[in-house]
Amino acid sequence: MNLRRDVFQAIADPTRRAILLLVASQSMTAGAIAANFDTARPTVSKHLQILTECELLKQEQNGREIYYHINAKKMKEVADFIESFRKMWDDRFNKLETIMKKYKSK
Repeated sequence: MNLRRDVFQAIADPTRRAILLLVASQSMTAGAIAANFDTARPTVSKHLQILTECELLKQEQNGREIYYHINAKKMKEVADFIESFRKMWDDRFNKLETIMKKYKSK
């Protein structure tokens, strides 16, 4: 059975979010990524596989090493989706702030 990975299921996991933060600033090998976690390397490899399947990470071979780096285009898609919710909550908090200011002044 071939499951299609969902990007939001992928970023729901704290370890995968930590991996994304690690490789956001520089490309890293699987070994370098795994060195930052107290889990077995195969576990980190599985996380990398999921992030790659979701296209949040891209792989680039350099000699014998495979480097992982952020797929900025896919991350922008996630950010664009979340942006509408951010605007909605900003509007709600701004309205609440206005109501609270009126309440305090009375």
